[in-house]
Amino acid sequence: MMQFGVFDHLDRNDLPLATYYEARLKIIESYDRFGFYAYHVAEHHSTPIGLAPSPSVFLSAVAQRTQRLRFGPMVYALPLYHPIRMIEEICMLDQMSGGRLEMGFGRGSVGVELAYYGEDPKLAQEVYAEALELVLKGLTEPVLTFHGRFFNFDHVPMELTPLQKPYPPVWYGLHAPESAKRAAHKRLRVISLDSVPATCASFDVFRASWREAWGDIPLPLMGLGRFIVVAETDAEALALARRAYPRWHDSFTYLHRLHKFAAMHPRPSTFDGIVEVGQGVAGSPRTVAAFLREQLAAAGSNYCVGQFAFGDLSPDETQRSIALFARAVMPELRSVAPAPAI
Repeated sequence: MMQFGVFDHLDRNDLPLATYYEARLKIIESYDRFGFYAYHVAEHHSTPIGLAPSPSVFLSAVAQRTQRLRFGPMVYALPLYHPIRMIEEICMLDQMSGGRLEMGFGRGSVGVELAYYGEDPKLAQEVYAEALELVLKGLTEPVLTFHGRFFNFDHVPMELTPLQKPYPPVWYGLHAPESAKRAAHKRLRVISLDSVPATCASFDVFRASWREAWGDIPLPLMGLGRFIVVAETDAEALALARRAYPRWHDSFTYLHRLHKFAAMHPRPSTFDGIVEVGQGVAGSPRTVAAFLREQLAAAGSNYCVGQFAFGDLSPDETQRSIALFARAVMPELRSVAPAPAI
């Protein structure tokens, strides 16, 4: 059965920050109330695309404001964390939420954000790989000893443990078939924000690699992420999306324009452009359901991930969109069957 989740950038709008955070937490309460599976929040720094630069701090509030919703970073930028502190934060969040944490890890998608912290972006992939090995080791052993290129520890007591054993589920953002193979062999859950053709290229490799490594064990969640705006009519939804999306895009490209470098995963500058490449939809429940049904079936996704709050959409506009999606779109998509393993 299809599951439903949320991806969120926490990008800036015109609300005062305290009001902004409270409004977003009320939106997340709605995700919980409407039965979404999980909430995934991005980590960015020194940019208006990332008003949750410390995912753990924000998610600790989410843990207290929700009852069933699972949640986690998509992703923790591991080069910016001391591994022992990362282990401790993960354990705290998992215990405080009753075992609802979903972990995502990455190297950080914008090199200049790492450079602001004094880290070398050229080493990010190596640091990420070693730190991930270390974090997972520390979540499963009572005493941590580790010797690598970047980190060395001897007999460090691991006083905290996660509630979920051996540790919370691990997610990875897919952008290439090569990484899909590695993710499958590590039994990771995955999300793609790419176009359907690019997603299919990654998901096909993921399914084949999963079968090769794990045989008949069922596939994990394989998410397809899309901008989604739902209103009573197509015209109303498109008007909202066309107004709000350029504000999101300005935030998304802020550091790229400031430092004059190309985005690693560029997005069109208009919502019509996003629709054209298939990475977003705005319309009535019927229009949105038809669009997502076709895309989810084509990609073989079993996890529909919406980005509902973005740009200058007001809290009320976002809440109405989410309610329509939950009441009129989700029931229509429950039965979409993912493509079989190949």
